[in-house]
Amino acid sequence: MFSIHSKKIAAALFASFIAVLSIFIISCQKELSGEGFTITETPPDLTTKINSAVSGFVTDENDAAVNGAAVQVGGTSTTTDKYGYFEVSNVQVVKTAAVVTVIKPGYFKGIKTYIATENKSAFFRIKLIPKNNSGNFDAAAGGTVVLNNGLSVSLPGSAVVVVSSGAAYTGSVNVAAHWLSPTAADLNRIMPGDLRGLDSLGFIKSLTTYGMAAVELTGASGELLQIASGKKATLSFPLPASVASVAPATLPLWYFDESNGLWKQEGHAVKNGNSYVGNVSHFSFWNCDVPANYVRFDCIITDAAGYPVANALVKISVVSNPQNHRYGYTDSSGYTGGLVPDNSQLLLEVFSDYTCAGAIFSQNFTTSNAAVSLGIISIPSPASATVSGTVVNCSNAAVTNGFVILIKDGVYFRHPISSTGTFSFTTTLCNSNSTVTLTAEDLVSMQGGSPTTATLVAGNNTITAALSACGTSLDEFLNYSINGTSYTIVAPPDNLIQEANNQTNPPLIFVSGYVGQAGSITNSASMGFTKTGIAAGSTQTLISFSSRQLSDSTNLTGNTNVNITEYGAVGEFIAGNFTTTLTGAPPANTAYNITVGFRVRRTL
Repeated sequence: MFSIHSKKIAAALFASFIAVLSIFIISCQKELSGEGFTITETPPDLTTKINSAVSGFVTDENDAAVNGAAVQVGGTSTTTDKYGYFEVSNVQVVKTAAVVTVIKPGYFKGIKTYIATENKSAFFRIKLIPKNNSGNFDAAAGGTVVLNNGLSVSLPGSAVVVVSSGAAYTGSVNVAAHWLSPTAADLNRIMPGDLRGLDSLGFIKSLTTYGMAAVELTGASGELLQIASGKKATLSFPLPASVASVAPATLPLWYFDESNGLWKQEGHAVKNGNSYVGNVSHFSFWNCDVPANYVRFDCIITDAAGYPVANALVKISVVSNPQNHRYGYTDSSGYTGGLVPDNSQLLLEVFSDYTCAGAIFSQNFTTSNAAVSLGIISIPSPASATVSGTVVNCSNAAVTNGFVILIKDGVYFRHPISSTGTFSFTTTLCNSNSTVTLTAEDLVSMQGGSPTTATLVAGNNTITAALSACGTSLDEFLNYSINGTSYTIVAPPDNLIQEANNQTNPPLIFVSGYVGQAGSITNSASMGFTKTGIAAGSTQTLISFSSRQLSDSTNLTGNTNVNITEYGAVGEFIAGNFTTTLTGAPPANTAYNITVGFRVRRTL
C-alpha cells in the first residue's frame, strides 16, 4: 500500500491526482488524509459513508512499537503487529469525519480523524499517552491535583459520580492527567482527532491550539468516574513562554467528541499569567483553541529523478505565527494536500521523519480565499535515496505476498513486495547517509527473515538488497477443543492478543483471540495463567479459560499446568499447551474436557 511505483509521474497522472483528492486535512497540528474543500458555512454531513483504507504505526511514550493494540476503524477491528503496524481496507467510514481509534490498557485512547476519499488510503503515526495516576483526593471534600508541568485539575466537594450507575461516589478519587504542550514536537502524533472543531453554531472550523489536557477519574476499585450534573471542574493549562506573546486573552474551550471524531466548542478559557484557566462540565480531552476558516491545498512530492516520495512528513505553518502549523504525510504516490489557513503567507517544509531536526526542503507560498495547488515539488537529490531488491522464501522462490520493513533512525516504514518478489521505494534522509535495517516477511509461508543492514547514501539511486523471508516462523494461533469439537483462531486474518498484569499476586499473563470484527464476532476464547518464573520449558498455573462455547458460570476443576514451549523476548513469541476439565453450573454440573495449544507474539 505504501510502496513507490518504479516510474516517473507524468503530467496526466498529476492531473488525475488533482481530480481525485487524497488529502490529509491540514488543520493546526493535524495529521490527516482525505478529501479537501473550501469551507462553507453549512452544517457538516456526518452521516454519509464511503469505503476507505487506513494504515499506520502505533508507538508508546518511548517511541517503541506497540504490539497487540486494538485498532477500530468504522465497524472493522484489528490489532497492531510487532512493528506497531496496522492496516484495514474496504471499510465503511463517515466520509467527512472517519475515525481511527487505538486502545491499549494503561494508555489514553489514541484517536485520529480524517476526511475519507473513495479508493484512497490514509496513513498515520500514533503515539500513545500513558494513563498514569497524577494524584488523588477525597470525593466528599474535593481537591486539586497539580502536575509538575503546571497542569492543574480542581473539583469541588461531592461533585463526582460513578459513570456506570450515575450514583454519587464517595471515597478516594484517582486522577490520571496529561498535558499536551502546543509546542511539543510529537503533538501531531499524540493529540486526538485532526483539530477540526464544531463551533457553537455547528460549523466546522480549523483550530490553532494553545494547549490540551487529557483527564480521567477512577475510583478506589478502578471504576470510571465523571463530574456530577450541575457541577464544574476547573482546568488550568500551562502556557509556554514561546507562544505567550501571540496567545489571545480569551479563547474558546473545546472537548474531543469521540462519537464523531471532532472537537466541540464548550465554554471558554481566560489567560491568567502563564496559564489558561477554564471551567468544564465533564472530563475527556480538552483544548484551548482559536478557530479560523481555511482553503484547499495540494501538491505532489518527488525526488530529483521524478520518483514519488511516500510517507514523508510535511509541515505547513503561518509565517507570521509559526504556532499556527499543521502536519500530514504523503501517500504512496507522493501526493498530499488538505486545508490550510486562507489569506496567509505560509511555509511548506518536508521532513524525512519526525526524528529529523531540520527540514530537507522548504518553500513559501501564499493563499487567498481560493484553493491553491503547488503542483509537483521536486526535492533535491541529496535529500533522498532509492532502495530496491528481491525477496525469496525458504524454497529460494520469489515471495509473492509479503512486505519489507525498513527501520530508519528508529522509525518503521513498511513497503509491499510485488507478485514477482521485488520491491522498490524512495525514502528521504535526515543526513547525507543513514544506516538502516531491512527485514522481509512472507505472508504465504508465514516465515520471516533476519534483518539486513544497509547504508543509504543521499542521491544514490542504485542501492539493492537480496533478502530472504525464511528462518523465523510467524505462525500465531489459538487452537482448542471442547469435548472433542475443535476450534481454531489464526492470525491473520483473526485477532490474537497477549497481555500481562504485573500488579496482581502472582503476576498473570493473558492470551485471547477472536474471529470477526467488532459487532460481528463469531468466535472468541481467552485464558489466564501465572507469570512467575516463566520460561521455555516451565509450567505455569492456569487461572482461567473461557470461550464463546462455554457459559460464564463454568469453573476450573482442580489445578492445571500450562506447559510453556516457547518464550521469546517482547515482539517474539510465547507458545504452550494444556489439558483441563471445566465444570458447568449446577444442578447439571456438566463436565467440559478442554485441550488448548497456542502461539502468539509477546506484547509485554
